[in-house]
Amino acid sequence: MTARSLRITEATQGRLRRLNLMTTLPPLLIAAAFVVAVDSHAWWHAVILAPGVLAALVIFERWTADDVMRVALPCTIVAGAVWPVGALVTASPNAYWGICTVGSLALTRPPRHRGLVAAALFGYVAAVGAARLLVDRDDVPKVLITYILIPTVVTVVVTVLTLLGERFYDIVRELEQSRKREAELAVIRERVRFANDLHDIQGHTLHVVKLKLALAQRLVSGDTDRAKRELHETYALVSDTITQTRELAYAQRRLNLSAELENAKNLFEAAGIRVRVTREAEVETRVSELLGLVLRETTTNILRHAQATQVRITLSASGIAIVNDGVPGDAPPEMKGLAALRQRVADGGGDLVVEQEKGEFTTSASFARSVTTSSYPREEAR
Repeated sequence: MTARSLRITEATQGRLRRLNLMTTLPPLLIAAAFVVAVDSHAWWHAVILAPGVLAALVIFERWTADDVMRVALPCTIVAGAVWPVGALVTASPNAYWGICTVGSLALTRPPRHRGLVAAALFGYVAAVGAARLLVDRDDVPKVLITYILIPTVVTVVVTVLTLLGERFYDIVRELEQSRKREAELAVIRERVRFANDLHDIQGHTLHVVKLKLALAQRLVSGDTDRAKRELHETYALVSDTITQTRELAYAQRRLNLSAELENAKNLFEAAGIRVRVTREAEVETRVSELLGLVLRETTTNILRHAQATQVRITLSASGIAIVNDGVPGDAPPEMKGLAALRQRVADGGGDLVVEQEKGEFTTSASFARSVTTSSYPREEAR
């Protein structure tokens, strides 16, 4: 996760904690005032109980700021001291409230063994309550209920609820981080798509420019007019590439299958390769751009990697197949452009297949048909 995403996540969590502070602090203050008012039978009783209440309020405020551990130890010491003094000296059965609150919040950021720390907290509350029997032996049932059972059960319940609340914040943090990661992945995917489109434009154009300049160089001494025409077409091609690059940068570029088909035929003709185009049906608009990408990448690969003498292009309503000869070796060559294109076709709901058999290389892309399109086989040959 980037530093910016981390800051946004922490800001979201901070808003939730502040909301919790505003909604929970008022009842917490009421409970604190109730503890002091009920258990104080003299002014000095309030002085003894007040530090435990103050420690509980301080650690709660720090918890909302995600800064529990800085105050956990001093607050635990203060609240832990108030409970035995209240139980043994001032006969305050609610004096455990401070250690109950402090301990449950401190457990949200414990060292390692949270279970052992929780057990120590519950045991401490129960043991101090049991110590009340040393000064009040005449009413054992009251001591068992008021000083042992109720404080221990309440501490357990508060601790469990606090840990569940902390888990809620953990889930919020994880969801926020997942959302940010998805956004970052979307940006990365868009950058890869842009890089692939730029590669398609620049790589294709540069290779065609190389072919046309080589042809013009051969014709410059024997056929000046043809050489001038090739140079003029090269200039127009470079200008068109600049336009396409600008459109790509501003997300305005849309690939035209008919233009790509005409461009491929012209390129193959310039390289001395015979071309036959068969249209089995009208191509669906929704897949036209992806099929144009397949045709462009395949055309570049044929001109760059094969010694082809003929190419057959077959168009269907939702697919294209390009077959060329002049392929050396028995295994299809590794071409990174086709690997990237296969992923783009798959993202569009299609399938790109590359096969080599008997000296012929076949590149085909197909998509699921969405509508029924009338077939009208038609061939164009060059």
